[in-house]
Amino acid sequence: MADHATPNLPARDFDATAEFYGALGFETGWRDDGWMILERGELMLEFFPYPDLDPFSSSFSCCLRLDAIDPLYAAAVSAGVPEARTGHPRLHPATVEASGMRIAYLIDPDGTLLRLVENRD
Repeated sequence: MADHATPNLPARDFDATAEFYGALGFETGWRDDGWMILERGELMLEFFPYPDLDPFSSSFSCCLRLDAIDPLYAAAVSAGVPEARTGHPRLHPATVEASGMRIAYLIDPDGTLLRLVENRD
């Protein structure tokens, strides 16, 4: 296995988190009362319980470096995640930013920001 890192993110409710990410194509790889791992292909997100998290003041975030961001973005749109400027969950469409990188944004129901960053060739 190649070296890698996985984000450790908060979840107010593991059932709700698994349902949200399940609609995006993630499957449960591990779960007990204190930890949950969700997987989508080679992507892996790990969650810890944080029942008192206020999603409107959350500062949790991570980057998902993807060969193609469009399939995950399309899955989120198909799951009913709105393209909006406020609220949780929501999406911000991909743009090429000043860095030259193509990036989209997904904010999950717990207020966690996931940057969907397209890998460069």
